[in-house]
Amino acid sequence: MDNTLYLDCSYGISGDMFVASMLDLGADREVMLNALNSLLVQGFEVKISRVEKSGRDACDFNVVLDEKHENHDHDMQYLHGETKSDSHDEAHHYDHESRGIVEIEEIIKKADMTQGARELAVKIFTILAHAEAKAHEVPVEKVHFHEVGAVDSIADIVAAAVCFDNLGISRTIIPQICDGTGTIRCRHGLLSVPVPAVKNIDLAHKLNLHMTEVEGELVTPTGAAIAAAIRTDVQLPNHFTVCRTGLGAGKRAYKCPGILSAVLLTED
Repeated sequence: MDNTLYLDCSYGISGDMFVASMLDLGADREVMLNALNSLLVQGFEVKISRVEKSGRDACDFNVVLDEKHENHDHDMQYLHGETKSDSHDEAHHYDHESRGIVEIEEIIKKADMTQGARELAVKIFTILAHAEAKAHEVPVEKVHFHEVGAVDSIADIVAAAVCFDNLGISRTIIPQICDGTGTIRCRHGLLSVPVPAVKNIDLAHKLNLHMTEVEGELVTPTGAAIAAAIRTDVQLPNHFTVCRTGLGAGKRAYKCPGILSAVLLTED
């Protein structure tokens, strides 16, 4: 029986939110953890838990980095430019951890996962590579990822590909993706939301990005790339049966529920 996935991205999408929603749908966590443990990447561990988001029980997937690899992805004051950073330490972190698409593909090639999951992980990274290349006006092969090439993003994308493949999903419906407004801090300074990479993915893959009045980045480049890689449809069938539902929790605290709702359904 074919599995159809419906993603409600009313409150955005990120890599960790997507993985959590797939785990909540029933993806085999041991298969995922085995793939992550086989990665030729160090400096992280994975924690999976239940959390309450806006009064709803959701799955939380958290890639915990050691001090050497720590970043500010969930530090709200840092993200919105309210605290100062040590530019030398930050530059050292990104220079040390930057990786090109060829290096990332080699890491994926050697990981313990199915061929379907491997192809999807490479597809996601390729979408990101083209978006980042356009944003920085360099050839794709010259892109050295910062947010993407960091240890946590490699783990997020491999986990996303393995969980999606494990659920045997054949179609994915994503009507639209909602993002916020304002600015977000990255290593290049403050960027307008949606950030350039997300804009480029939307332009190339017609994600139907919808702007909301929420202050903050609801859609990360990783989340946008995952959506672009798996989406096959934009409209729910007229008649369907819901088989399972899942909620994936986000980490950032914004003025909207930080959840990604996923539904497995079959057409009647």
